[in-house]
Amino acid sequence: MARQAPVRDVAPTVQRLRLRYAKRGRLRFTSTRDFQRAFERALRRTGVPMAYSQGFNPHPRISYANAAPTGTASEAEYVEIAVTAVLDPDKVREALDEALPPGIDVLEVVQVRTPDLADRLQASVWTLELPGLPIEQVEAAAAAFLAADVVEVQRLTKSGMRTFDARGPVVRLEARHAQPEAAGGDSGEPCAILALVVRHVTPSVRPDDVLAALRLVADLVPPVPPRVTRLAQGPLAADASTGPVILTVSDPLAADRA
Repeated sequence: MARQAPVRDVAPTVQRLRLRYAKRGRLRFTSTRDFQRAFERALRRTGVPMAYSQGFNPHPRISYANAAPTGTASEAEYVEIAVTAVLDPDKVREALDEALPPGIDVLEVVQVRTPDLADRLQASVWTLELPGLPIEQVEAAAAAFLAADVVEVQRLTKSGMRTFDARGPVVRLEARHAQPEAAGGDSGEPCAILALVVRHVTPSVRPDDVLAALRLVADLVPPVPPRVTRLAQGPLAADASTGPVILTVSDPLAADRA
């Protein structure tokens, strides 16, 4: 006879909170599992009254959404927690931000008022700083990429080498001049920035996949590893405020703040 999970007196969930946090500086090299361990320690340290699952191994009710790849910085990572008491979101933000290591910064906490945050994370906005590459070369590579219908790249996954299209999910790609601080101050070294908006698909298309595609279509090879940052993720929306209609990413927590 199969063992049955013991019946436990588990406090009910009375509130759910959504958090937006950033990975900055050296903390961009933390893995998803590294963050999860640090976050759960911070919850215990601050005394947040977490709701727990039932069963043989109860665990805190935490949902992580679409984490950025290891090695990339981000200003838009999301996690949701369930708690057993009504809390002030601002006080939770302050307490967790203090308990987490510098470089993992809790930017906002809101009470959940809408379902299915994960379904609203439809696309990401990325920037790739490319030290050592002149803007003209990056512009030409971006144009060649956008002119292609399909650009197939390969990536090693848990199930082996996989080939997929890196062009289709990219809805915007443009080259920009780097600001002086991004280009290394007065060093005189050229530096361009690639700004892109990428739909979330399966398998996911990551910034390094787009760089692999640019190498295939235009022989663009950065002399040093690029600095990659996710600026936003959320629903795709049409924006005509500056002229022609373009696809942009809107704020996934806007409805929860209303």
